[in-house]
Amino acid sequence: MNLTPAAVSQHIKLLEQTLQMKLFKRLPKGVELTDIGQAYAQPVRGSFADLQTATDGLFRSQKQTTLHVRASISFGVLVLAPKLHDFRALHPDINIVLSTTVWSDRMNDATIDVDIRYGNGDWPEHDIWQLRRGRACLICSPQVADDMRGDPENLRTADIVTVIGCENDWPRMFDELGLANVAPSPWISVESSLLALESISAGRGIAIVDTLFTDSYVKRGDLTVPLEQAVPTTHNFYLVANPDRKMRSAVACFRDWIEKVVVLESASSQPVSVR
Repeated sequence: MNLTPAAVSQHIKLLEQTLQMKLFKRLPKGVELTDIGQAYAQPVRGSFADLQTATDGLFRSQKQTTLHVRASISFGVLVLAPKLHDFRALHPDINIVLSTTVWSDRMNDATIDVDIRYGNGDWPEHDIWQLRRGRACLICSPQVADDMRGDPENLRTADIVTVIGCENDWPRMFDELGLANVAPSPWISVESSLLALESISAGRGIAIVDTLFTDSYVKRGDLTVPLEQAVPTTHNFYLVANPDRKMRSAVACFRDWIEKVVVLESASSQPVSVR
């Protein structure tokens, strides 16, 4: 407190005179609280804690930056959310507010600072960076992989799960596998890779999903890659930034971090046949 012992003693004396109550017992070596002093100390400590919380909430936040990030639901849930604690550890002065959407092709929300989109990058914004060139592999439950027995021909009778917007992945995969004719009609269609992965985790169906999203499912043993072949994804992920100059530093930090995350995730998610 930067006070001398004499100054502290004087403050104690003035406080006791104001309250007309002894708060401390004077001992040969120091002091200790009286019973009433002990009772008074509890709410006083609580009041100081409340004051510190209010001070931090009202004034410390002015030294921090809040970055609003929006991502596709699959990218947000499977890539961003599990890693955001790493970003906060590196940049404690940048608060992240994360939201998700299924499809996005414009900054239709003025509060969004960074948009992570899936597409071909032909949007009207100026600040656009491609995050990766994707690859997609076959993914299914271990039971379905056992039924396939490593034979691509068994795909002809498989329960195919199609991600809306990526329907062309199946004909391209059939070509990659050397299978003639068009791929069979889908068993079900879903609007995101996350829904595809969750649906086939129940033990039925096979999907083609970006390897960026499959790693955690394979590591847990929920899903497996039945064949090693992969195809380039129809589109890719891009980071799109709001041009607000006040946010440039925070956006640059986030961009540098997410590019490293995507590279690491991609490296650990290369499709490997386990059957």
